[in-house]
Amino acid sequence: MKRELELILDSTHDAMIAVDVQGMITLFNRAAEKLTNIKAEDALGKNVEEVIENTRLPYVMKTGVAELDQKQQLGPIDIITNRMPVLDQQGEIIGAIAVFRDIGELTQLAEKITDLKQVYSMLESIIQSTQDAISVVDENGIGVLVNPAYTKLTGYTEDDIVGQKCTIDLGEGEESIHLEVLEKKKPISGIRFNVGKSRRDVYVSAAPIFSNGELRGSVAIIHDFTETRRLTNELDRAKQIIRNLEAKYSFDDIKGDNLVILNAIEKAKLAAETPATVLLQGESGTGKELFAHAIHNASNRKHSKFVRVNCMAINEGVLESELFGYSGGAFTGALKSGRAGYFEMADGGTIFLDEIGEISLATQGKLLRVLQEKEVVRVGDSKVIPVDVRVIAATNINLEKAVEEKRFRKDLYYRLNVIPIRTPSLRERKDDLRELIQGIVNKHNQSFGRSVADITEDAMVVIKQYDWPGNVRELENYIARAMINMRFNERLIDVEHLPPLDQVVIQTKKEKVEVVKHVLPLQVQMDVHERKYIEAVLEKNNGNKVKTAQELEISIRNLYYKLNKHHIQE
Repeated sequence: MKRELELILDSTHDAMIAVDVQGMITLFNRAAEKLTNIKAEDALGKNVEEVIENTRLPYVMKTGVAELDQKQQLGPIDIITNRMPVLDQQGEIIGAIAVFRDIGELTQLAEKITDLKQVYSMLESIIQSTQDAISVVDENGIGVLVNPAYTKLTGYTEDDIVGQKCTIDLGEGEESIHLEVLEKKKPISGIRFNVGKSRRDVYVSAAPIFSNGELRGSVAIIHDFTETRRLTNELDRAKQIIRNLEAKYSFDDIKGDNLVILNAIEKAKLAAETPATVLLQGESGTGKELFAHAIHNASNRKHSKFVRVNCMAINEGVLESELFGYSGGAFTGALKSGRAGYFEMADGGTIFLDEIGEISLATQGKLLRVLQEKEVVRVGDSKVIPVDVRVIAATNINLEKAVEEKRFRKDLYYRLNVIPIRTPSLRERKDDLRELIQGIVNKHNQSFGRSVADITEDAMVVIKQYDWPGNVRELENYIARAMINMRFNERLIDVEHLPPLDQVVIQTKKEKVEVVKHVLPLQVQMDVHERKYIEAVLEKNNGNKVKTAQELEISIRNLYYKLNKHHIQE
């Protein structure tokens, strides 16, 4: 037993020296050897005052009073020491012991602790000051930390969350993303929830916390989607104001993710990098002028003039003089000083000739000369005026057919058709309807003084059934009328707000079914039924998503995906 005790004392990091009642050293461990540079065999059995010059152990034995945390010089080093009397069972002093350590080690340890405190303080300050809401739980899903941004977003304070189960800020039956992260031990991002006392619409991303390879908890970052949507709408309104002031559009204003519109945009962007003539062909209302603006603004002529000419809106008798200008006295009513035409005005920039297919053959010939020679001659004059103009033409008629019918010059068609771009009709890209509608709503919210946020899925089903022969222009007018039909406090466009569309009724043997002119794509119809069925099961389960997912035999993650896809809200 004595040998085991000696091993223990020799293994301790603190130096120890013990003496008996005569002051003879009875204990001198290895740590004491290291600090004093004295071997235990040279110290044991000797009087402590002979070995340690400034020892106070005899004094402690004499007074019986312990001396704690005392600083002492021990050769070249400073130590911190505790000196205590040793008492027997009767309370008599039978010796004394000193336990001491190099003060330099304690200083280093204190510095490390200070550094750790500073790092902790900095991390805590970052978490507390960040604008993103942060929630942290331990490995059991118990809340351990939330920041002020979380409290502001959810209404729950630190006292409400810390020490509570992580589902406390969710609705009944909703599964916490923390629990899913702790179960899977993998990050999860972009999950939509309704959290807090006001059931705020948020997106949550969470990740597991590991320490030395062990799962210690989960941290979640919560983004307020309501605020994001508000800022996005404000940005769109700001862009609209700038656009109205400058009367200009860019490729950012062309909405849609359908392949046909993306192909047209890509081709237009390539066209913008060249000075070549562009021919925009497409039905009325498909955004040909929008493309023309975007091409000009993406070209190296964007800081020069962009002159728009609607050839059909100008009387054929004066179209030539409007395009090419006229000299003084060229015709009755002409200004004596003459006037520059649109081509001269656009010198160095771009001229957009809309409805190019409506001009006469005579004017077509003069336009061909301008394109070939890069010069104009004013009406009533013979002076040649050089012009540097990039031409973008647009038409909603079939120019190839017009060429065959001798209504449009073949040579002019070839000169215009250097870079042909077809703007697709709306019926070719119905999957872009929601994005287009959102843009229209944002635009008219400002002018109508409304705060419409979105459109319901039922209303979207009705809109998708129509072919929109007037394309985006017709859609914009239609959505504007729907917004006018809404009350000022209503935020969602629903079926009841929609103006009537051209519908037909098909009589079957069993029932009368109201449909639109064109059959719905199968996927659209399946999505409609899926949405209604999920809503019905949710309602049956009083909004309990876990139970709903179980009954539908899908994962909770898949259910949240479908809720987001179909815009199903509690």
